[in-house]
Amino acid sequence: MTENYGFKIMVSGDYACFTRPELKVERVSYDVPTPGALEGLIKSVFWKPAIRYVIDKIVVFKPIKFVNIRRNEVKDKIVLSAVKSAMKGKGGEPEIYTKESINQRGGMVLRDVLYGIEFHFEMTGLRSEREDESEAKYSAILRRRLENGQCFRQPVLGCREFSVREIKLVDEFPFGDVDESLMGDRDLGFMLYRMEFEDGGRPLNGDWNVPQFSDSAKPGFYRPHMVDGVIDVAKYRGDIRC
Repeated sequence: MTENYGFKIMVSGDYACFTRPELKVERVSYDVPTPGALEGLIKSVFWKPAIRYVIDKIVVFKPIKFVNIRRNEVKDKIVLSAVKSAMKGKGGEPEIYTKESINQRGGMVLRDVLYGIEFHFEMTGLRSEREDESEAKYSAILRRRLENGQCFRQPVLGCREFSVREIKLVDEFPFGDVDESLMGDRDLGFMLYRMEFEDGGRPLNGDWNVPQFSDSAKPGFYRPHMVDGVIDVAKYRGDIRC
């Protein structure tokens, strides 16, 4: 662990899908993970409003392989007003009948993936439940949960259907295991970095007990290169474009 409370983990899975936003009707994955997707993966292990995860480096170990699949999905969403009405006992039907709303879609997803993720966290200054919170305390909690394989929700690789097989905490990455097909300098083009919500993680009404957050967010894009299987995310962080 470094002075800025950095971590290195190895993450594997049978399938992954980091959806290109311009092709979301028929899902098509990027060749490599987006930093935003990996932040969400780590949040599944441990998260508090007082901390923010930052991806520093992504290492791709296995060849980039795609597979085409077709899945049955529902095309409708439950209306929020119907949920609120039902909660208040005023009727409403917060339901979806899959037989009536089914829709078959194709997808081009990654298979048999293994990634190395180097990251650190920063204090946000947002609401804390305890006065004794500190970087050292959060670092110890995260390290313990990673070592014990704990999470409060199933970590996924881009989509909820594609669960992580294993998360392993390591001291160093085995760069010698990077597949030969990934050698050289590869321009990955413009990729989604992450979605930045306009509320900045703070309730719009200023009430943490009954918070109201914004659903409005802007995408940030960056143009990384993968060199010998390694994406130095920190190198490109200053060039994010909205």
